Amino acid sequence: MDCLFCKIVAGQIPADVVYQDGEFLAFRDIHPQASTHVLIVPKSHIGALTDLTKKDEGLMGRLILAAKAVAEKESVSEKGYRLSINCGPEGGQLVPHLHLHLLGGRRLDDQLG
Repeated sequence: MDCLFCKIVAGQIPADVVYQDGEFLAFRDIHPQASTHVLIVPKSHIGALTDLTKKDEGLMGRLILAAKAVAEKESVSEKGYRLSINCGPEGGQLVPHLHLHLLGGRRLDDQLG
């Protein structure tokens, strides 16, 4: 598979990893939009939010819990942070592998686009 994030998960491309467990890998975004900008990806390939099925309900819940763990590790959980998922090209998804953006470390405005 020629997926950038799958290659990062496989260790073929280096990344600044901040968290990992059996299902997820979290690493710093190479073009951060905040002082803390971490991408949290499932280790298994899922192209986009639109590819999820009923069987992925548990995975998505665990993804949010992984994000909570990353926020705590990155010391942004107390003051607050933003989680976002871009879906498809018009939604701003640049890499076709489902991923959650965690942004924090500063006051975020209400601009989303």
